[in-house]
Parts: sequence; C-alpha cells; structure tokens
Amino acid sequence: MALHIREFREADRATLIALWETCGLTRPWNDPDADIDRIQVSRDATILFGTVDDAVVASVMVGHDGHRGWIYYLAVTLDRQARGHGREMMAEAELWLTARGAPKVQLMVRQENEDAADFYSALGYERQDVTVLGKWLTPSTEADGGFEMPRVHDPSGRQASGKHAARPRPASPRSARRPGRDGA
Repeated sequence: MALHIREFREADRATLIALWETCGLTRPWNDPDADIDRIQVSRDATILFGTVDDAVVASVMVGHDGHRGWIYYLAVTLDRQARGHGREMMAEAELWLTARGAPKVQLMVRQENEDAADFYSALGYERQDVTVLGKWLTPSTEADGGFEMPRVHDPSGRQASGKHAARPRPASPRSARRPGRDGA
C-alpha cells in the first residue's frame, strides 16, 4: 500500500519523537523537541510524514541552506520496513528540494550504520571525499557528556563553560590564511 505523504503538524510531535526513538535516530546531544522547533520556524525546511490508513509509518526532515539540500531523520516504523516506504520518503524529500532549486542533496550516515549507507547507495547516493567537522555554538550539557563544566572568564565579558569557552590561540602564519573552497 502506497504512502500518503504530508507535512508535519504540531499534533504529530509526540508520534514523531516516538518514531525517531524507536528507529534509534535520537542522540542525547540532539534534543528532538528542539530540532522540531527549529524546523517549525524555518521557511527553508520541513518534516514530511508518511501515513497508511491515517497511521504514521515514516518521516523525513529536509532542508535547503541556499547551497545544498540536506536530509535528516529518515525513519520507517519497524513493522513497515522493506516495503519501499523509505524510498518513497526520499523521493518526496528530493522533490521538495528540487522545487526550491537545490542542485544537490547531502546527508550524513554514522560510520557504524552500514545498512543505512547501503540503502542510500542503492538510491544513487555516493560517498563524498569530505570530512564533516562540527562545533557547538550554544552551551549544551549533553555535548559535554552530561557534566556541567566549570565556568571560564572571557575577557569580552561573556561567560562560557568547558569546551565552549573562548580560549586564546597562539598567532601563527597559518592562522592568518583562510581555508580555500573545495566545491563540497
């Protein structure tokens, strides 16, 4: 049976989070409520739902940053996997991005999740020769392993903690160079 695909509604929040948790997509450092809140206020992102007989069986989060499309949180209920619902959700996410002029779509798969990597490869996605780097811009006890880090004085007058604290860096000729763009 084909999916009926629609956009997220606030009444779907608890169902969506339960789906993500059941599928093992949540992590302690990513609050799913906060992720949903960010999508709700963005004009450049949405969450799509796949339903069968009004029951939610799949979801995907999709967004466009003006340069690339991004896909997150593809989920299909365990009892509905291997029926083509993941493919349908990905096709709908790609259509959403195409309609907004995205020339390319990217997604991230955790290293240990070879099943997901194989699924996306079967859809034509290719491993990219890039390294994903990340940096927390807001304090997060989850990002610090759940421990409150000691406060550090910042000469600018702001207070920061742990690895989020501003730390002076030694001057070097390399630090004056801007990294080049590699087209990724």
